[in-house]
Amino acid sequence: MFNLFKNKNHEKENLDKLLAKSDDFKCIEYFNNKTNVSFTLKFLATLVDSKTIQESVLPYLLEENFKQIEDAKQIIPLADIQLSEDISQIEDKLFTGSVLLTVSGKENKFCFLGARKEIGRNVSLPEVEFSVIGPKESFVESLDQNLNLIRKRVPVKELIMEKLTVGTLSKTKVAILYIDGITNPENVNTVRQRIEDIEFDEITDSSYIVQIISDNQNSPFPQLLDTERPDRISAILAEGKVAIFVDGSPHALIGPTTLVEFFSSFEDYYLNWILSSFFRLIRLFAVVFSILVTPVYVATLSYHYELIPIDLMNTLVASRRAIPFPPILEALFLELTIELLREAGARLPTKVGQTIGIVGGIVIGTASVQAGLTSNILLIFIALAALASFTTPVYRIGNTIRLLRFPFLLFAEVWGLLGIVVCFCFLLTHLIRLTSLGRPYLEPLYPPRMQDLKDAFIRLSFDKQRKRPFLLNTKQPNRFHKKAAKYKKDIEDE
Repeated sequence: MFNLFKNKNHEKENLDKLLAKSDDFKCIEYFNNKTNVSFTLKFLATLVDSKTIQESVLPYLLEENFKQIEDAKQIIPLADIQLSEDISQIEDKLFTGSVLLTVSGKENKFCFLGARKEIGRNVSLPEVEFSVIGPKESFVESLDQNLNLIRKRVPVKELIMEKLTVGTLSKTKVAILYIDGITNPENVNTVRQRIEDIEFDEITDSSYIVQIISDNQNSPFPQLLDTERPDRISAILAEGKVAIFVDGSPHALIGPTTLVEFFSSFEDYYLNWILSSFFRLIRLFAVVFSILVTPVYVATLSYHYELIPIDLMNTLVASRRAIPFPPILEALFLELTIELLREAGARLPTKVGQTIGIVGGIVIGTASVQAGLTSNILLIFIALAALASFTTPVYRIGNTIRLLRFPFLLFAEVWGLLGIVVCFCFLLTHLIRLTSLGRPYLEPLYPPRMQDLKDAFIRLSFDKQRKRPFLLNTKQPNRFHKKAAKYKKDIEDE
């Protein structure tokens, strides 16, 4: 027992020596004249709110009847006060904004006083998922503030929040949210286990979590949906999904998810179901158009020019008469130019980036046509394809769409339209095999589930969405009673 106590004291001394190398570590000794007790406060000044120490800690320790460490809970008006004898907790508590209180002569007992300094920005407008209709709140980098936004929208005792810590260096807090009694426990266990098994030193954003816990880390398709909107998280929790929050990240993760969800904007639910279904179909068409228009152009001009009508053929021949390059090089030149402009606009400051994108596109496009490097018809197709790719409401899937055009272009150059079909078969095979937290990624197309088509390519009215998604296998499949949704009380029934 003596050796154990000696080892603990030695461990504490080593910790004090290491912390003393940092200028923001403070170790200050005070004396209570009333009780003749000497005590010490240790804390990191950059993590602790000095106002809390000066107003809510020191006056009570110096002026009240403070004799032993146990009295701290009685005299200090703070909610977060913990007594402990476990030296291993000191490092974690100090680096999470606590003040270490010890009494001279009894250093084996100590008290942690919660005085964390909160530095963060206010809730602002969504920048990535902006909507004209609906709430104008978005998540911030503070985990507690983000959880507050969800608790306000789902004020029920069944909303469960579990906190985990990941990252051997960063010690990042990760929160798992789900509704008990609705969410399938298998999905919750899968998320919990994968996060607990993370072996990485630095986790600074939810993007790290997406890549590490995804079912297939080598797939360009995102297998967890990320969002910055609290209203979207509240809605998916009610459906029976699991939400993941990472301290320091303004984006939350949703799982399990499907491919179709990446093309649905949450503003769809604030519009009439006919309008939202129309806009959703436009987005899906735009994605297909963005991927295939350039490969079809290359395949048609290289192998299948007999499919082009005579009148259109004359226009194509006239536009390509002075161009020395084959269609594949012409298409790759313009595609890479668009990507360069897009990257330049994204990395530069907002106002400068918009100017570079507009002016650069006009100048380079006009100059390349006049110089005879590209045809004006392909330039129109490339511009329409780039415009169509911007209709995707989720940024991550937009990057995937940008990437997919290039393998389709190469297959079109090698085998023409047959190459496009072969590439599509490879893509479809990959999507069929892909899963999100063990659930099929291509649902409700594969496996075919008619029940979930009500909110896939089109969105039916709310009275038709009585059941939760079959994909989630929730413990409570019904969202409301069918009769209650059908019957509308008339004024004469009052």
